[in-house]
Amino acid sequence: MRSPGRASAAILVLDRILGGEAAEKALSDWGRASRYAGSKDRAAVRDLVFDALRQRRTAQALGGGAAGGRALVLGILRARGEDLAGWFDGSDHAPAPPQADEAPKQPLGAAQHDIPDWLEAPLQAALGADFAPVMQEMRHRAPVILRVNSARISREAAIAALNTEGITAEPHPLAATALHVTAGARTIAGSAAFNDGLVELQDAASQAVVADLGLAAGMRVLDLCAGGGGKTLAMAAQARLQLWAYDVSARRMADLPARAERAGVPIQLTADPEAHAPYDLVLTDVPCSGSGSWRRDPEGKWALTPERLQELTVLQQQITDRAAAMVAPGGCLAYATCSFLKEENEDQVNAFLQRHPGWQLASSRRFSPLDGGDGFFTARLLRSQS
Repeated sequence: MRSPGRASAAILVLDRILGGEAAEKALSDWGRASRYAGSKDRAAVRDLVFDALRQRRTAQALGGGAAGGRALVLGILRARGEDLAGWFDGSDHAPAPPQADEAPKQPLGAAQHDIPDWLEAPLQAALGADFAPVMQEMRHRAPVILRVNSARISREAAIAALNTEGITAEPHPLAATALHVTAGARTIAGSAAFNDGLVELQDAASQAVVADLGLAAGMRVLDLCAGGGGKTLAMAAQARLQLWAYDVSARRMADLPARAERAGVPIQLTADPEAHAPYDLVLTDVPCSGSGSWRRDPEGKWALTPERLQELTVLQQQITDRAAAMVAPGGCLAYATCSFLKEENEDQVNAFLQRHPGWQLASSRRFSPLDGGDGFFTARLLRSQS
């Protein structure tokens, strides 16, 4: 495919996404219907689509302000400094050249940060002076980060093993297990290091959250919102634990036993976490807005509404109350979100402490893309001995 064909494909996919179809499904359907597209073509179209979703409001403005995939692709290409004549040339299977009414416009207010209008004030309140630089980082692709399985290999040895397969990685400062991939990222899934369980894909801030838990051998630990099990596996690699994983949707954990076996770490799945209580530590990586991970899931940014945020804060309260009942005296409840918003972070912790006398805040920490990872918040809440 030439550039005009890639632009047409991206417009088609974006129009389907704007019509309500999930991005991955729209891309997969296009790929199945476009057998002529090679791997480089598919990667280029995917990059155009996700760049447009991350920068949707600025792309729309730079594309002339109209709704639709054409304006988004025009805008992204202008933002990249591309020569539009090489993309929109009007040839067969190519988009028509830009028209007079598609001249670029200047994005203003929340649009220049590529966020919905209603989120500007809450994000400014949460991030303070970091608001503008963090929002700028969130407009771009996240770095590719690996977690070294320290139960199997050292970070230095993992770097060497990856290098033999053409994957270049360097230590990341946020966590002792984190590697920043600087070359060969698209080949990770097929590499021996990945398939042999020596490394996993996991954001650096997510790894730092686990590193801050204070895990020690012999502890009884529950991951109450395990999801796909990334933090579960990270905890298992950090110390020899009695470790249980639970998620309200058991299918999310379907791959976890195989991944744990590949990684060489023991994990027990449970459908009844209360049956194994009490625990020394309960990790609640709660469902949230995902605002800290919008670089990876830009669709979530545009799907979030004030009503959905309110629903999430109620669910977060319910989960932490459930977790508190399973923590042993003197034990710890670790609360985590991939969110910037105070409503999901500090406000939730303060509300928990008001609902639960006898608990105290031991520590809390915020992460942002300025640290080199996703946006995360974590707090450790300690239960009294009595």
